[in-house]
Amino acid sequence: MRQAREVARGKDIRIAGGGHTIVQYLNAGLVDEFSLAVSPVLFGAGARLFEGVDKRAVSLAIVEAINSPMVTHLRYAVRRVAIEAARADVAAVVTSTTK
Repeated sequence: MRQAREVARGKDIRIAGGGHTIVQYLNAGLVDEFSLAVSPVLFGAGARLFEGVDKRAVSLAIVEAINSPMVTHLRYAVRRVAIEAARADVAAVVTSTTK
């Protein structure tokens, strides 16, 4: 990741991988947004896509869904629950002390 950030120089970094890769980067707080391409192909086995994601710290919001007969493209924004809750608490304190 360090090398990717150096090369990107502040631009977006794209990471390719499967379910385990997504979980690792989500839990590390390194993902702002991600896209999935879902095709109706049954392999018979596989990893659950979001198994292992820290649900107390991560929340997902769908940004876009585009479907076709062969594939559905989904784009999600990642919200850091703990950070957003802390920001809301600070905003509430600031608002109550300025009244």
